[in-house]
Amino acid sequence: MNHPSPQSSSSAQSLPLWRLLQATALVVQAVKEGRSLTTQIDSVATELRPGVQALSFQVMRQWGRALALRGKLASKAPPPAADALLCTALALCWRDSDAPYPVHTLVNQTVEAAQKQRHTKAQSGFINACLRRFMRERAALIEQTDGFLEARWNHPGWWIERLQKDYPEHWQSLLDAAQRPAPMTLRVNVKHQSVLNYQLQLNDVGIMSKPVGAQGLQLEKPVPVQRLPGFSQGHVSVQDAAAQLAAPLLTHGMDTQHPWRILDACAAPGGKTGHLLELLENAQVWALDVDSHRAERIEQNLTRTGVHAKVITGDAMRTADWWDGVPFDAILLDAPCTASGVVRRHPDVRWLRRATDSAQLAGIQRQILQALWPLLTPGGKLLYCTCSIFKAEGDGSIQAFLQHNTDAQLHPSPGHLIPGQVPEGLPFKHNALGEHDGFYYALLEKRRV
Repeated sequence: MNHPSPQSSSSAQSLPLWRLLQATALVVQAVKEGRSLTTQIDSVATELRPGVQALSFQVMRQWGRALALRGKLASKAPPPAADALLCTALALCWRDSDAPYPVHTLVNQTVEAAQKQRHTKAQSGFINACLRRFMRERAALIEQTDGFLEARWNHPGWWIERLQKDYPEHWQSLLDAAQRPAPMTLRVNVKHQSVLNYQLQLNDVGIMSKPVGAQGLQLEKPVPVQRLPGFSQGHVSVQDAAAQLAAPLLTHGMDTQHPWRILDACAAPGGKTGHLLELLENAQVWALDVDSHRAERIEQNLTRTGVHAKVITGDAMRTADWWDGVPFDAILLDAPCTASGVVRRHPDVRWLRRATDSAQLAGIQRQILQALWPLLTPGGKLLYCTCSIFKAEGDGSIQAFLQHNTDAQLHPSPGHLIPGQVPEGLPFKHNALGEHDGFYYALLEKRRV
């Protein structure tokens, strides 16, 4: 998902800034209480949403610095609503180069927002005093907080330490990459037309792009999907370049005309399901997801792209509830994970996750692998992937599985694919992926007895 800046949003320009700051602070407070940023933005009034979306993403990317600065300005945190508003302002104005509005405007409008909000009115004087002091002592306060890891890198301390352990040579570049907005990447449906032809169509409507991967085009600037030629007819789908590797990895070498029986487990929102059906048009694909609302999204995406799969709501670990007993020729498992590889697109993830989540999710991943393995026919392949860069959720899960399943053979695979890295272990030719999310891929084959 990509988000416009507040200054570029025409709807935001027509609204008073204090209203946007009020709404942003409410979203931020909800995230602090453990709720999803995406869900909270969806509940914001339509006219406020573009501006709040842009501001809240920026706040989440600067939250570590904001908390450290608030700690210097106040001996103890104010009540939650006031704290969210104060930290929102600090996140937006601590560095001139990133400030979406002039700093003095942000400060004045934050104080006005506090005065006009019932839950913050009593603390408006406190917020005003903190922000005025910040403006007077900004350089010194920033220097004082530079020594805090969470302020310097805007990630929780445990997250930083895990990347230092997993990627001793790349942890800094990974944290830097997480601060940059993600690009918008398309997957061209090559059943409809070539990548080059679609790129020319984009050029004709003023949308610049470059080829990435085998079927991808990365846009110079994000645009609403309604501007994409033929989007509603399924000519293209929005899908990160790293995620576009899944279907080709699983289907490489398979007869494109054979009616293969394939399971896409944990399939929502259906991008990989659609890609499988574009590559193997006669395949019988089952798309499984545990959430009925997410399963509906699979149906919607498949309908738009003109392909069909058997969409099922069910738990991948409870196979007896939905499996008909006929083995699958191939299984794609995009396993539940911390989403540490897509933090650019979901900057709240770093603040919602806990240090213990990775180990807990790795346990779930291994249980799902163990549950699905008996459903695979001998000689069949299972592609395991996650959108996490934490090694416990990638190599850790796969090595544990291999130790307990001697009939599983690991094929050459990309393994941990991190932003800025060229993938290895691919059995097919590909272009550079450009800017891409963090992913993990392991391709397993069940040995014939």
